[in-house]
Amino acid sequence: MLFAVTILYPIGRALEISFYNWNILPGGRSSFVGLHQYGLELHDPIFWRSFANAAFYMAFTVPLQIVLGLAVAVLLDAKIPGRGLFRALYYLPVVTSWVVVSLLFKYLFATYNGFVNWVLQDGIHVTHHPIGWLDTRWPAMITIGLLGVWKGIGWSMLIFLAALQGVPEELKEAATVDGAGAWASFRNVTLPAIRLSIAFVTVMLVIGGFNVFTSAYLMTGGGPQQQTEVILTYMYHQAFQFVDFGYGSALAFTLTLVVFAISLVQMRLYRRKAVGVARWS
Repeated sequence: MLFAVTILYPIGRALEISFYNWNILPGGRSSFVGLHQYGLELHDPIFWRSFANAAFYMAFTVPLQIVLGLAVAVLLDAKIPGRGLFRALYYLPVVTSWVVVSLLFKYLFATYNGFVNWVLQDGIHVTHHPIGWLDTRWPAMITIGLLGVWKGIGWSMLIFLAALQGVPEELKEAATVDGAGAWASFRNVTLPAIRLSIAFVTVMLVIGGFNVFTSAYLMTGGGPQQQTEVILTYMYHQAFQFVDFGYGSALAFTLTLVVFAISLVQMRLYRRKAVGVARWS
């Protein structure tokens, strides 16, 4: 019941609104337009740009969060002094506010008076002029992606750390007895043992990557000239700035379908790999 109220009803309502030229005024008449909104998407260059930007953000952040999160988890799984403190420090960005860190990164990467440009220009003299990190499309998307990676490593680390602690010590000891080195033991023993956790983290990060909003909205606002729009910022502008709730709902439902399809493909691929491993083991 709770799932139906919190998940299914908003999706169904968004789908319904997407079929109308929605009038938000009380008592106002909303005209039925059918699939017209979805037809507009196919011929909307800003929609395709926002989709490409979201896909780039996902492709940039997901592998880095998985690799770096797993590397940090392996290091913190070892018995080192103060590992509890290090675990808390790595997880700290996860619990910080997206609004706060987005504004912080916007200041750090500002073209003029930004800390990063000050270091590059006046500190180590890598460049002789300030770099417009947030002034053009791809540098801005990379900057937004760096924030996503920095903030997400701790979450991936936590999941991987829990999975690593569940790997039987007997398997590691058997690999050591057989003469396997640290890398061979990790590749042949640890990775297969935590493959389900890797699958879970990958699916969740892909969903989160396509749903990027706060950092993109606060750092660039979709600009300049809508070059850094992602799907959710474009949807927000259409619905709440231009009061076109029909088109905004169509964008939202399209994103839902894309994320659902990608997640379904991922889960089937991982399930097929898991079955293959089970057959050969």
